[in-house]
Order: sequence, then structure tokens, then C-alpha cells
Amino acid sequence: MPAQNAWPSLRSTPVSDAWRQRLAEARLNRQQTRRWRTRRIVAAGTLDFAGNDYLGLAQDPRVCEAQAEGARRYGAGAGASHLVSGHLAVHEALENALARWTGRERALLFSTGYMANLGVLQALANADTAIFQDRLNHASLLDGATLSGARSRRFHHRDAHDLNRLLTRSECPHKLVVSDGVFSMDGDVADIATLAEVSQQHRAWLMIDDAHGVGVLGDDGSGCVGTLWGSAEVPVLVGTLGKALGTAGAFVAGDAALIEHITQFARSYVYTTAQPPSIAAATLQALEIVQGEPEHRDHLNANIAYFCREALQLGLPLSTSTTPIQPLLLGSEARTLSWSATLAKHGLQVGAIRPPTVAKGEARLRITLSARHTRCDIDRLLAGLKLCQQEEARCHAHPHNA
Repeated sequence: MPAQNAWPSLRSTPVSDAWRQRLAEARLNRQQTRRWRTRRIVAAGTLDFAGNDYLGLAQDPRVCEAQAEGARRYGAGAGASHLVSGHLAVHEALENALARWTGRERALLFSTGYMANLGVLQALANADTAIFQDRLNHASLLDGATLSGARSRRFHHRDAHDLNRLLTRSECPHKLVVSDGVFSMDGDVADIATLAEVSQQHRAWLMIDDAHGVGVLGDDGSGCVGTLWGSAEVPVLVGTLGKALGTAGAFVAGDAALIEHITQFARSYVYTTAQPPSIAAATLQALEIVQGEPEHRDHLNANIAYFCREALQLGLPLSTSTTPIQPLLLGSEARTLSWSATLAKHGLQVGAIRPPTVAKGEARLRITLSARHTRCDIDRLLAGLKLCQQEEARCHAHPHNA
């Protein structure tokens, strides 16, 4: 007798109802709480006040040409991981340039900022480590701590006294303090000096993710850490290339021992294809512009000052940020979505940030400014925000007609 097939035919097996129900419930919950996210193709003529291209280098013809030339010279992709055969001369040149720029011995490239933070924390920390994170740190830092298996605590935002309290209570032999440099949803800047001082008092290392600071802050654009604070104060410095530098990828910079350790033990570095060489070539060009043409930062800072001054005159609920990230704190998720929709109708792209990205009751428009914006562009944004105010006032005055 022929053996019977122990596995039922796929055609006769219905798709798991339990899995479909699970997905449907998750979708319904997100939609009912108005937190369902959608991708939108940005239409031609839309003014972007949502992205992170702070210096406008993503559209700079020199950066674009450097990327094209890099592809012609090295190919479209690296073809392998850095530790196999994907580490090319252009990658080496970029790592050396980033190390010099940040005043570190060495730098190491990652394919994305998320992978950099996952890899660094997984490589450095384990069950014998205690990680102390600012409560408003980026999701990649929180996820990296979870992945590492370390004991993790979160201190109150920019609160050195709370950090000191937690460090004092910890008996772990290895302590790591982790903070954003510029906080991505609030635009405020970490107090690097105080973080370094408290960390050193407790023999803890300090890791700063300066994703939104590199290219923007500092006299040479090297960020809120850069050459101001060396490896002694900030042993682990992470920066991204896809924001102010206008390309893609990330790096970690530090002394030779740190970089060699991460090279050996960061799984998100070891087991992934290297950054496309054309991106590395474009980043080298962008880095040259950042260092040699401070006028881009000057124009950006003038845009920030102008927007803040005019927005405050309109009575808009701005935070105290002095960086390109200007949160408009609206509180209600419905209100935030309404304002975002009104702006979109007038060709203005602004991020509508809601929980779980921010805490409940802290929904906001995340307005970002760029050196590419002109005074007329900002005036157009301000006019759109004023229209949002007027429509809201009209709805409050005539609720039945809303």
C-alpha cells in the first residue's frame, strides 16, 4: 500500500483564520485611534517641510553628479559585506574623512542609522550591562538596548539629577549612558557637558546619537559633539548621512579599540551588504561642501530665526527649539490631522506626529526647515498655518456648521 501523504494539500488548507483575524484586529485598532499611517507620493510643486534634508544637499547638483560618477566607476552596488569583498577604496576614504571631521581615531560605516544603533548596542552590551537612556531617545536606541539583553532604565528627559540617581543605584560592572544629540520630535539639544560629567563620575561610557546634529550644529558642522568633545568624554559617537548630508547610511566614530570591537561583533555590520559605493562617493562630496561652505548653515539658521519670530507673532504653540526641527504642539490627534490635511490641500507637506511616536496628548506638527527654503517658501507655510487657525476659530464659533 502506498504511503499516505502526512501533509494535507495546500489547496485544501484554508488560510489561517486566526492569523487573518489578528491582522484585522490590529488594523482596526490603529484606524479607530486615528493612528493608521499611509504613504503618500509627494506631488510636483509640493513644498516639503517634513523631511530632514536640512542643508538641501540631496538636490545639490555636485552631490548628484558625484553619486552618478561613483556608480560608473565602482558599480551600482558593493556586492558583498564589508568583511567579505564589499569594502572598497571609496568606503575607506569616507570612513577616514568622517574620523577626521569628528576628531576621532576611526569611523565605521553602516547601511542605515537604525542598523548602526542596533549594531553598536548589541556589540557593546549584554546581561552584565546596564543601559541608561533619555526617555525621548529614538526608537532605534530603545530597540538596540532590548536586542542587547542588557538591563535598561530610562531617565527623565534631559534630567541629569534623575540620571545620577539611577546610576547611583546600579551595581552593574558596565554602565552605558545613551542619548540623542538633537531629539528628533522636539528639536532640543542634549546637554553633552553634563551627561559626560555624570557618566564619568560613575565610570560609565557615554553614547550620543547625533543624527540630527551632524552637518547642522557646530562651527564646522560636525554636530553637537564633533570636535568639541573627544573620545574621553563621548566614547561612542553615532551620526547619520541621510539627513543634513543628503545621502544615506550612518557611521559610528571612536577610538581604534571601539571600532575594531564593533567591526567584529556588530551583527548588523557583519551580516549585511556594504553601502553602495556611489552613496559613499556622494557623501564625500557632501562632506566637502559642509566643511567648505558654511553659508548653507548660515542660511538655514536665518530661516529658523525668521520662522520662529513670525510664528510666535501668530501665536502658534511652538516649543523652544533652535534647530531645524520646529514642533507645533497641538495636543489632540484629531486637531493635528486636521491641520495637516489643510496644509496638504495648499501644497504644504508637514509631518503629523501622533502616538506611539510621541506620548498621548502630545500630538504635533513636526515642521522642519532647510537651507533650500526661501523666505517666500516660509511665508507660504506661515500663511497656511494662519489659515488653519482661522478655520479652527470658525468651527469653534459655529460648531453646528463644522
